[in-house]
Amino acid sequence: MQWNKIQKYLDEKQWSLLKLSKISGVPEGTLKEYKFKNTEPSFKNACKIADALGVSLDELRGDKNEANTRR
Repeated sequence: MQWNKIQKYLDEKQWSLLKLSKISGVPEGTLKEYKFKNTEPSFKNACKIADALGVSLDELRGDKNEANTRR
């Protein structure tokens, strides 16, 4: 899951990490780890984030072609 995709939806909705935390149920500190430490969320938390943003998990995943072109 790429944080820049999550950030795009946060920007569109004008949500802070705190608001995403409250709506998703994922602790704000955990969201900060995903954003600033580039850690991957668990499947459960990824689902919570996607549900809160009203998008599918596929929309938050990195494009397979993007990963291949970075090599």
